[in-house]
Amino acid sequence: MRGRAAGRPVKGWKAPGRSLAFMKRPKRIGVLTSGGDCPGLNAVLRGVVRAAENLNWKVFGFVDGFEGLLPPGDFIPLTRARTAGIMQLGGTIIGTTNRGHFVAKVGEGQRTEIPKEIVEQARETLRRLQIDAVIAIGGGRFTDDGPCNCTKPASR
Repeated sequence: MRGRAAGRPVKGWKAPGRSLAFMKRPKRIGVLTSGGDCPGLNAVLRGVVRAAENLNWKVFGFVDGFEGLLPPGDFIPLTRARTAGIMQLGGTIIGTTNRGHFVAKVGEGQRTEIPKEIVEQARETLRRLQIDAVIAIGGGRFTDDGPCNCTKPASR
């Protein structure tokens, strides 16, 4: 039996890929809703918060989708208490938008391009808030090939 024997850790056993550096501070994740309003957004938010709390992670909801990533950063700390009772509510408690700085209209078959300075502003907000990951909830072209490149790590 590897890892555990009679409920006790085996001496010298270490979880693969885990180090003490990984456990220094809880992960901080951002969550946003993007595109049009649809049923189930609040249920997903609640699920993200519950799963994150089980891992001792902090969750920050960015208000009005990707627009909340722009300086100074419009966000709400999401907790179990704040998301209790939201499943039956319509819409999303953090708002969503399919308009604003992250929308670029292009012709048929062309790729959406968001101005680099807007993307860099969003990245800077994520760095300043020490956000480790972003969960973008929504669909269609907006999250499939739109502004999600602002959530990818910038070269350092």
